[in-house]
Amino acid sequence: MKFHSRKWVKPEDLNANGTLFGGKVLAWIDEEAALYSIVQLENKKVVTKYMSEINFMSNAQKGDIIEIGIEVVKFGTTSITLNCEVRNKMTHESIVTVDNIIMVNLDDMGNPKPHGKTKVEYVKDRLAKKEKEVSG
Repeated sequence: MKFHSRKWVKPEDLNANGTLFGGKVLAWIDEEAALYSIVQLENKKVVTKYMSEINFMSNAQKGDIIEIGIEVVKFGTTSITLNCEVRNKMTHESIVTVDNIIMVNLDDMGNPKPHGKTKVEYVKDRLAKKEKEVSG
């Protein structure tokens, strides 16, 4: 799993118990899944269809740095299925896991649209391919 982003747990991210609020971390997960899917599917119109069971395994405190990891489980015709782990950056202790997040690729009318992707692609490889096509 690749960890793509980090968040610093601030006072406004805490619940009444003084630990990271579950709703805040879920918003971060949803945003990370959307960003990852947009890059993979090369389309800005991607929405969350489904999130499986969310497993809160430990907490995070004010001042902790957490990181969010995403990996592809599978590519569907119009969707991409991901899993996610949020962990403490310093200790690597898991805070939250989500086994399945289904993101759907949409057309301009908001309908599911086939994306034609079958494997993870990296932006650096796409850029190298385009550069090669331009140079000959």
